[in-house]
Formats: sequence, structure tokens, C-alpha cells
Amino acid sequence: MIGVMGKPAIDIGTLTRDEQLDLLDELWDRLSRQADGLPLTAEQEVELDRRLDALEREGAVGISPEDLAHRIRNRTA
Repeated sequence: MIGVMGKPAIDIGTLTRDEQLDLLDELWDRLSRQADGLPLTAEQEVELDRRLDALEREGAVGISPEDLAHRIRNRTA
């Protein structure tokens, strides 16, 4: 929600860490649903293709997005 002069209608600084993470998650979801929300350069597309090829060859490495969110939410400040 945008207020006067294009400034956010909410003060992000007043949100808890969990509320900020929820807001970030919602913003990311909205951007990713827009066809032009996250445009890539030609170089980024080549790199993404390279990484996807490696993922298909080697399988998943690292932690799931859910595990990452859990670690962020439960770390001490």
C-alpha cells in the first residue's frame, strides 16, 4: 500500500523480524508472478542455464528454502 508521494503506508521499522520476513516473502511472491517483475540480462540467463544444468547433473546441494527461513527466524540477534 503506497501513501502520499510514493512512500510506503507502513513503517517497516515498527515491524517485528517475523513480520518483516513475511512482508519480504509476500513482495518476492508478487514480483515473481509478474512477467516483467524480475528481468534478466543475457549474461544472467546464460549463468542461470549453467546452474540449472549443474543441478540436473549433480542434484540439489545445500538447504531447502524452508530450512533457511527457519534458521533466519530462530537465530539470535
